Amino acid sequence: MWTKQRIARTLDHAALKPHLTDQDIVAACQLGKRYGVASVCVRPSDVALAARELAGSGVAPSAVIGFPHGAHRPETKALEARLAIEDGAVELDMVMNVGKFLSGKDDLVRQDIAAVVAEARQQPGVKVKVILETCYLDPEGIARACRIAREAGADFVKTSTGFGDGPATPAAVEIMKQTVGGVMGIKPSGGIRDYATACQYLEMGVERLGVAATEAILEHAPEGN
Repeated sequence: MWTKQRIARTLDHAALKPHLTDQDIVAACQLGKRYGVASVCVRPSDVALAARELAGSGVAPSAVIGFPHGAHRPETKALEARLAIEDGAVELDMVMNVGKFLSGKDDLVRQDIAAVVAEARQQPGVKVKVILETCYLDPEGIARACRIAREAGADFVKTSTGFGDGPATPAAVEIMKQTVGGVMGIKPSGGIRDYATACQYLEMGVERLGVAATEAILEHAPEGN
């Protein structure tokens, strides 16, 4: 059974909207601590604040890199990753360069991801999740992007930023599972706003869920360990 506590441990609670204030970030961290989520994912300029708020709680501070379009230069993403880690991030959700991927520049995309991975590997335990923005990819493209992320050394593949033209879909997650399941973690994100949808993805065997509607999901989950 997917109890409240069990689901909470899979959630990356997202606080990424452009208008969020420092007070909103603090509130997001308090919510994350209250429910015992896996991480609270924030914008790069909020990492130091989130790390302070989450210190000692067991909830990981995580940061987005190259967000939301992925079109930053590799050097910029690498620097952003380094600074986020220095500020206390232990997980990095980086956006793949979707435009270059669709242009067939796989080597550039691989190098882009690898540059962030190289920064993460400077600190033990820092994880890198690659956001593919699957709404812009066909099935073959989803599989190819997964392979590139694996070759670049990333830890997870993630469906969506939540700022693109579409959310996670079970079909996309199934392709991700078939391609890198058992080798990489898989994180659906975008459009997961209720308990039933969260359970649907968790039953597929994913390791994390990216959500902003944490309270709405957990309020209908049964109690238990």
